[in-house]
Amino acid sequence: MKKIKYTPDAADKLRALKMAISQEYGSDSAKKIVKSITDAIRGLCDYEEKGPEVSKMFDIVSDYRYIFVSKNYVFYRIEEKYIRIINLYHEKEDFMWQLFGVDATPQETRDYWNE
Repeated sequence: MKKIKYTPDAADKLRALKMAISQEYGSDSAKKIVKSITDAIRGLCDYEEKGPEVSKMFDIVSDYRYIFVSKNYVFYRIEEKYIRIINLYHEKEDFMWQLFGVDATPQETRDYWNE
């Protein structure tokens, strides 16, 4: 069975998420949400191909997969010995831009905001 490995960015993001939720909603809520995310990540050890391939979902060349849990996208890669957690993004974040440099903003939105 493969082990889970977090990149430094993913580990930092998970800690920041816990702190932000704690400050806004309390430590019990933060623990509950972070536990649901980490439980889902640990579940990848049982079924590593659970998440869809980014390349098939978004027409991007990538070996990443993702799962969506507690309003967060968790991007990961299946390696020989590990399941490497690449990063986490809240559903409101522009992960396409941050991960792949792809602008997914529709033209209507850009026209509306004059961007």
